[in-house]
Amino acid sequence: METREETTPAKASALPLGVAHFSAIDVEPAKFVSLAAAAGFSSVGLRLHPAFPGAPYYELPAGSDVARDVKALLDGEGISLYDIEFVVIGPDFDAAALTSMLAGASALGARRLSVCGDDPERGRLVANFAALCDLAATFGMGVDLENMGWRTVASFHDSLSIVQDSNRDNAGALVDALHFFRNGGQVEDVSAAPQGKIRSIQLCDARGPAPITADQKVSEARTGRFAPGLGDLPVASLIRVLPVGAAVSVEVPIDSSRAPEEHLRHLYNAARALTG
Repeated sequence: METREETTPAKASALPLGVAHFSAIDVEPAKFVSLAAAAGFSSVGLRLHPAFPGAPYYELPAGSDVARDVKALLDGEGISLYDIEFVVIGPDFDAAALTSMLAGASALGARRLSVCGDDPERGRLVANFAALCDLAATFGMGVDLENMGWRTVASFHDSLSIVQDSNRDNAGALVDALHFFRNGGQVEDVSAAPQGKIRSIQLCDARGPAPITADQKVSEARTGRFAPGLGDLPVASLIRVLPVGAAVSVEVPIDSSRAPEEHLRHLYNAARALTG
């Protein structure tokens, strides 16, 4: 059980830590930036596109008042926007439809876009992923493909294969600890990945046996995560093989028992205990 004192260590630790918006998705971007900075995080991710129909997200159009407010907070808090999410590349995917979102994110300094693949026609999936990488590149951004057990790109091997076949320099395979380990990933897979193909790592933990059905996997991903180091996944071993230059963030959705500021401090302290 967690016994650490919930205080916020100094930011000047060796490994910068970010936090994903999904960790407190009901907190609007400006407040999320402030809370993340107060907790000790060096960067944030923001949810600027719905992960599924009806899912919460926030619009930050370039030049809008709300975007200017977020940019002022990022600058004032000394915290950066690392990535935005979340896009599903399905059969009807159209990269051009994301142009406005990418423009707004780029204006805020975002470096990466997180996506997943859910198209059974592999050739089309690779082509659409490559097209999105090309579009993102025009805004100085890259694209990270995350595997999820209930989608077509279910394993880390699947995501890395798509990334390699896309032949795009700004493409990466995202390692989310939950999806990575629950879908067959081994620490050695990270060590063996070609240099530069893993740009982003998301830390969390889980307990008990891996879920079997798609519904069980979705439920665990959305409501069954724990702070890194407080579950059964070999998160500490993953941290020991982090690729050089890869960005590290924490993604653990909040539960009703904690206030957002308390939850983010809890996540920071747990992650910092593992990373030093």
